[in-house]
Amino acid sequence: MSASGKNLKILSLLGSPRKKGNSTLLANHITLGAESQGASVESIYLNGLNIKPCQGCYACQKDDSKGCAVDDDMQDIYPKVLEADALIIASPVYWFNMSAQIKIFMDRCFALFNENQEVSPLSGKKVAIAMTYGDKDAFSSGCINALRTFQDAYDYVGSEIVGMVYGSAEEPGEIVSNKALLQDAEELGIKLVTGK
Repeated sequence: MSASGKNLKILSLLGSPRKKGNSTLLANHITLGAESQGASVESIYLNGLNIKPCQGCYACQKDDSKGCAVDDDMQDIYPKVLEADALIIASPVYWFNMSAQIKIFMDRCFALFNENQEVSPLSGKKVAIAMTYGDKDAFSSGCINALRTFQDAYDYVGSEIVGMVYGSAEEPGEIVSNKALLQDAEELGIKLVTGK
C-alpha cells in the first residue's frame, strides 16, 4: 500500500443492527483515521440488506464455478470486497461472539476462495477489527471468542489483521465517552493505510 493512501479503497462492514451502535461509532473513527491519510472508505450497513446464510451447496467450489449460487444482496458486496485494498469489520458481541450479521457475511465469503486456487483473492488484504460488548471484560463477554475467529479466518485466506480495537459499552452511543479508545480507533485507521 502506498504511504500517501491516495486511491486506496477500504470497505467498512457494519454488523450492528443499530445504525448508530457502539461498534459502528468505533468503526467510524477507524474511517476518520484512514480518510485523514487519503483513503476512500465505503461503509455497508449489513443489517439493512437481504443476505441469506450459506447453504452449504458447494457450487462455489466446483471447477466451472461462477461464484456463490445464492442470489441475494451479497452478490453486490462480493465485487466490493475484491476491489478493496483493506476491510474494516465492526461488530457488537452477541451471545459470546460476533453478531449474526457479521457471521453470515464471513460464512458467505467462503465463495471467494476456491480450494483449487493457488492463492486466495483475499490474500494480502489488510483488515481492522472494531468490537464492543456490554460486559466489563473482553473475556467474560465473549469478545475474545470473536477476535480469535477473525484471526483464524483471515489467517486462513492470507489477509493481515493490522489491529483490533474493542471496549465495553452497553447503551447506544456510550462508547463516545471513551476518548482513549476512539483515539486508538483513529490511529488504527491511519495504520491500516500507512502500515505505521
